[in-house]
Amino acid sequence: MSARPNQESAAPQAETTSPHRAGFACFVGRPNAGKSTLTNALVGQKVAITSNRPQTTRHTVRGIVHRDDAQLILVDTPGLHKPRTLLGERLNDVVRTTWAEVDVIGFCLPADQKLGPGDKYIVKELAGIRKTPKIAIITKTDLVESKALAEQLLAVAALADELGFEWAEIVPVSAVKDQQVSLLADLIAPLLPESPPLYPEGDLTDEPEMVMVAELIREAALEGVRDELPHSIAVVVEEMLPRENRPADKPLLDIHANVYIERPSQKGIIIGPKGQRLKDVGTKSRKHIEALLGTPVFLDLHVKVAKDWQRDPKQLRKLGF
Repeated sequence: MSARPNQESAAPQAETTSPHRAGFACFVGRPNAGKSTLTNALVGQKVAITSNRPQTTRHTVRGIVHRDDAQLILVDTPGLHKPRTLLGERLNDVVRTTWAEVDVIGFCLPADQKLGPGDKYIVKELAGIRKTPKIAIITKTDLVESKALAEQLLAVAALADELGFEWAEIVPVSAVKDQQVSLLADLIAPLLPESPPLYPEGDLTDEPEMVMVAELIREAALEGVRDELPHSIAVVVEEMLPRENRPADKPLLDIHANVYIERPSQKGIIIGPKGQRLKDVGTKSRKHIEALLGTPVFLDLHVKVAKDWQRDPKQLRKLGF
């Protein structure tokens, strides 16, 4: 995680009776535990891609929550998992590095899934981080009845007891239904260090625009593909340039991006019959990109093969990992 930004450029501190707080919090958990959806709900805008496929987050996206009393910088990490590739190992390294540098750690556990070996593995690692406050967040509470939720709350509390530490808080939330999301922010804020705002008012993320555009394209490409394909998809934005000779009141941004897969046989899956699937990917992602950038966009997508890129250090570097 990069160093904190220059505080001189930050917005002036609002006058409050209690000191203003600002700092970093990260959400951890096994893949598909609802971390990205929760980040987006807290920020109030899409800054992290979401998918019902596990292991879709590959970058630590910072979402910034501005409050009168505090500024929460949310670091969304990939799900910690047993790695099968070099990419998987690097994603796990990103998670552990992030844990060591944040002010608060939120452990996300879906309400509709029993505590499993993956959850226990993560919490055991968290138990070794003594100084950082840890909050247990039961996500997706809209999917279960109150009895199942109560059992999950008791189970996560018992696991901490077993490992010799206490959660600073245990909070059930539903990001989809916006239930207790603001309460979660209320509970994180007092755990942050006293500090003026670290980012200017209005900033919602410090992720570079080209990276966010690539992620929005990848999110659209993930929809409706076979189970094994999400881990094989990478997107690189090669160019983002304003179209020349356009009138000032009718700007157009040209975006050229490549969708990479690992094998020639996967190309047809992404492109679809008569190119329809790739066209749908472009249409869906362009709407989100235009909302993000606030300008009309012409999106030019190409599908390319980068053979076994998840296992090739040179290919990983080229694709930004």
